[in-house]
Amino acid sequence: MLAAAVGAAVLGPISGCGLFGDEEEKAPPPAPDPLAPLLTEALSLAGQHEAAITAFPVLADRLTPVAQAHREHATALTKVIKAPAPSASASPDPSASPTPPGGDAKSTLAALRSAEVKGQKSAAQACQAAPADRAALLGSIAAARATHLEVVR
Repeated sequence: MLAAAVGAAVLGPISGCGLFGDEEEKAPPPAPDPLAPLLTEALSLAGQHEAAITAFPVLADRLTPVAQAHREHATALTKVIKAPAPSASASPDPSASPTPPGGDAKSTLAALRSAEVKGQKSAAQACQAAPADRAALLGSIAAARATHLEVVR
Protein backbone atom coordinates (compact mmCIF):
# COMPACT_ATOMS: atom_id res chain seq x y z
CA MET A 1 0.00 0.00 0.00
CA LEU A 2 2.88 2.34 0.80
CA ALA A 3 4.42 1.56 -2.58
CA ALA A 4 1.17 2.48 -4.32
CA ALA A 5 1.00 5.80 -2.50
CA VAL A 6 4.62 6.62 -3.36
CA GLY A 7 4.04 5.62 -6.99
CA ALA A 8 0.97 7.84 -7.23
CA ALA A 9 2.86 10.74 -5.69
CA VAL A 10 5.68 10.36 -8.21
CA LEU A 11 3.49 9.88 -11.27
CA GLY A 12 0.95 12.54 -10.33
CA PRO A 13 3.11 15.55 -11.20
CA ILE A 14 4.49 13.86 -14.31
CA SER A 15 1.08 13.21 -15.79
CA GLY A 16 0.19 16.89 -15.62
CA CYS A 17 3.24 18.11 -17.51
CA GLY A 18 2.29 16.88 -20.94
CA LEU A 19 4.78 14.03 -20.86
CA PHE A 20 2.08 11.58 -21.86
CA GLY A 21 0.58 13.80 -24.56
CA ASP A 22 -2.49 14.76 -22.58
CA GLU A 23 -1.61 18.43 -22.29
CA GLU A 24 0.38 19.72 -25.22
CA GLU A 25 1.81 23.13 -24.72
CA LYS A 26 0.88 25.42 -27.55
CA ALA A 27 2.66 28.64 -28.21
CA PRO A 28 0.28 31.58 -28.14
CA PRO A 29 -0.35 33.06 -31.57
CA PRO A 30 1.81 36.08 -32.29
CA ALA A 31 0.21 39.42 -31.53
CA PRO A 32 -1.00 41.24 -34.62
CA ASP A 33 1.41 43.82 -35.93
CA PRO A 34 0.46 47.33 -34.77
CA LEU A 35 0.52 48.44 -38.42
CA ALA A 36 -2.08 45.88 -39.51
CA PRO A 37 -4.95 48.37 -39.04
CA LEU A 38 -3.09 50.88 -41.21
CA LEU A 39 -2.76 48.24 -43.94
CA THR A 40 -6.48 47.50 -43.71
CA GLU A 41 -7.21 51.21 -43.86
CA ALA A 42 -5.01 51.72 -46.94
CA LEU A 43 -6.86 48.94 -48.76
CA SER A 44 -10.20 50.36 -47.68
CA LEU A 45 -9.30 53.87 -48.86
CA ALA A 46 -8.14 52.49 -52.21
CA GLY A 47 -11.41 50.60 -52.55
CA GLN A 48 -13.48 53.66 -51.67
CA HIS A 49 -11.72 55.73 -54.32
CA GLU A 50 -12.10 52.95 -56.88
CA ALA A 51 -15.82 52.65 -56.09
CA ALA A 52 -16.17 56.41 -56.56
CA ILE A 53 -14.39 56.20 -59.93
CA THR A 54 -16.73 53.42 -61.01
CA ALA A 55 -19.79 55.41 -59.94
CA PHE A 56 -18.52 58.71 -61.35
CA PRO A 57 -16.07 58.18 -64.23
CA VAL A 58 -15.70 61.94 -64.53
CA LEU A 59 -13.66 61.79 -61.29
CA ALA A 60 -11.23 59.18 -62.65
CA ASP A 61 -8.46 61.66 -63.54
CA ARG A 62 -8.57 63.07 -60.01
CA LEU A 63 -9.01 59.92 -57.99
CA THR A 64 -7.02 57.27 -59.85
CA PRO A 65 -3.63 58.54 -58.61
CA VAL A 66 -4.96 58.64 -55.05
CA ALA A 67 -6.29 55.08 -55.26
CA GLN A 68 -2.94 53.96 -56.70
CA ALA A 69 -1.08 55.70 -53.89
CA HIS A 70 -3.15 53.84 -51.31
CA ARG A 71 -2.41 50.55 -53.10
CA GLU A 72 1.32 51.38 -53.05
CA HIS A 73 1.10 52.17 -49.33
CA ALA A 74 -0.60 48.83 -48.77
CA THR A 75 2.19 47.07 -50.66
CA ALA A 76 4.87 48.85 -48.59
CA LEU A 77 3.06 48.08 -45.33
CA THR A 78 2.68 44.45 -46.39
CA LYS A 79 6.46 44.18 -46.76
CA VAL A 80 7.14 45.83 -43.40
CA ILE A 81 4.71 43.69 -41.42
CA LYS A 82 5.41 40.59 -43.50
CA ALA A 83 1.75 40.04 -44.36
CA PRO A 84 0.55 38.23 -47.48
CA ALA A 85 0.65 40.55 -50.47
CA PRO A 86 -2.73 42.07 -51.31
CA SER A 87 -4.04 41.49 -54.81
CA ALA A 88 -4.77 44.45 -57.05
CA SER A 89 -8.46 44.21 -56.21
CA ALA A 90 -8.09 43.23 -52.58
CA SER A 91 -10.22 44.86 -49.98
CA PRO A 92 -9.68 44.39 -46.26
CA ASP A 93 -12.63 42.00 -46.05
CA PRO A 94 -14.09 40.53 -49.25
CA SER A 95 -17.57 40.55 -47.73
CA ALA A 96 -17.19 44.25 -46.92
CA SER A 97 -16.11 45.56 -50.31
CA PRO A 98 -16.83 49.26 -50.75
CA THR A 99 -20.32 49.96 -51.96
CA PRO A 100 -20.72 52.49 -54.73
CA PRO A 101 -21.33 55.90 -53.22
CA GLY A 102 -24.84 57.27 -53.26
CA GLY A 103 -25.77 60.78 -54.23
CA ASP A 104 -23.80 62.95 -56.59
CA ALA A 105 -20.12 63.48 -57.25
CA LYS A 106 -19.96 66.35 -54.75
CA SER A 107 -21.29 64.26 -51.87
CA THR A 108 -18.99 61.42 -52.91
CA LEU A 109 -15.99 63.75 -52.70
CA ALA A 110 -17.17 64.92 -49.27
CA ALA A 111 -17.33 61.30 -48.07
CA LEU A 112 -13.87 60.60 -49.49
CA ARG A 113 -12.53 63.70 -47.79
CA SER A 114 -13.91 62.52 -44.46
CA ALA A 115 -12.30 59.11 -44.95
CA GLU A 116 -8.99 60.75 -45.89
CA VAL A 117 -9.07 63.00 -42.80
CA LYS A 118 -9.56 59.95 -40.59
CA GLY A 119 -6.84 58.08 -42.49
CA GLN A 120 -4.38 60.95 -42.23
CA LYS A 121 -4.91 61.18 -38.48
CA SER A 122 -4.41 57.47 -37.96
CA ALA A 123 -1.24 57.48 -40.10
CA ALA A 124 0.16 60.46 -38.16
CA GLN A 125 -0.59 58.75 -34.83
CA ALA A 126 1.02 55.52 -36.05
CA CYS A 127 4.10 57.50 -37.14
CA GLN A 128 4.45 59.12 -33.73
CA ALA A 129 4.19 55.76 -31.95
CA ALA A 130 6.39 53.81 -34.35
CA PRO A 131 9.98 52.77 -33.83
CA ALA A 132 12.53 54.65 -35.93
CA ASP A 133 12.80 51.94 -38.58
CA ARG A 134 9.09 52.36 -39.41
CA ALA A 135 8.64 56.08 -38.82
CA ALA A 136 9.90 57.19 -42.24
CA LEU A 137 7.38 55.02 -44.08
CA LEU A 138 4.54 56.08 -41.81
CA GLY A 139 5.49 59.74 -42.08
CA SER A 140 5.44 59.40 -45.85
CA ILE A 141 1.99 57.79 -45.74
CA ALA A 142 0.68 60.50 -43.40
CA ALA A 143 2.05 63.24 -45.69
CA ALA A 144 0.56 61.60 -48.78
CA ARG A 145 -2.83 61.35 -47.11
CA ALA A 146 -2.62 65.03 -46.22
CA THR A 147 -2.12 65.87 -49.89
CA HIS A 148 -5.07 63.64 -50.80
CA LEU A 149 -7.26 66.04 -48.86
CA GLU A 150 -6.62 68.68 -51.50
CA VAL A 151 -7.49 66.29 -54.33
CA VAL A 152 -10.88 65.40 -52.84
CA ARG A 153 -11.76 68.99 -51.98
